[in-house]
Amino acid sequence: MSKTRGILYVVLSIGLIGFAGPFVWMVLSAFKPEGELRRIPTTWLPEHVTLENFRTIFTGLDFPTYFTNSVIVAAAVTLGNLALCSMLGYALAKIEFPGRRVLFLLVIGTLMIPSMVTFVPQFVLVAQFGLVNTYPGLVLPILALAGPLGVFLMRQYISELPDELIDSARIDGAGELQIFLRIIVPLARPALATLTIVTFLGAWNNFLIPLVMAQTEDKYTLPVALALYSVGQNSTKFGLLMAGAVVVVLPVLLIFVVLQRYFVQGIAMTGFK
Repeated sequence: MSKTRGILYVVLSIGLIGFAGPFVWMVLSAFKPEGELRRIPTTWLPEHVTLENFRTIFTGLDFPTYFTNSVIVAAAVTLGNLALCSMLGYALAKIEFPGRRVLFLLVIGTLMIPSMVTFVPQFVLVAQFGLVNTYPGLVLPILALAGPLGVFLMRQYISELPDELIDSARIDGAGELQIFLRIIVPLARPALATLTIVTFLGAWNNFLIPLVMAQTEDKYTLPVALALYSVGQNSTKFGLLMAGAVVVVLPVLLIFVVLQRYFVQGIAMTGFK
């Protein structure tokens, strides 16, 4: 092993510890009693392993309702983003029309606007349409937030696909919708998998929009319910927070494990590289 490669491995190992350390601490802390978490200094490994934190989450909360709300919101945002961003990305990459470059620059420009700047106008629009405390009111703001990045990702990927395939399909009489469904979508699976992971992660973990848009507990998503249940006026239940974070992160990890091969390929072949 060369000296340069050895240094590289050391640097990467330090980076891995830095990224994985908080996650490992979170998982271990989820199995600690509250007293151990509050003790200073605390230890990494739990001295008395307990499942009380998880038992409280599944029995003390209306867990099925909150979990269902999170699944509905995350799935709706992900499916909507996949459909809209892939179609708009195809149009910006392969269809000539006036103002195409300007439209793409506007999409890129929206990525530079902080989400907090548009939050109040979004809430006003949702309220004016009477969608507060409804599933559309939870989905649409998150969908608008995730859209520009998805359009950029799909446009960059589809731009790399050969024009000859599309030209041949047009010569054979295929319409744009047929070209999109039969040629673009199958070839863009890596980018779609990447977009699925990124969008689902953002929608599943989004806290502020569900907190404000949901006015009653039956519309709370899982992150909002866990935060409100574990954080009180006088104290915070750190064990419940850690256990809740473990429960929340499991669906995201599962989706990543299933789609990781396409995710890596999609990142390597788009503007993210």
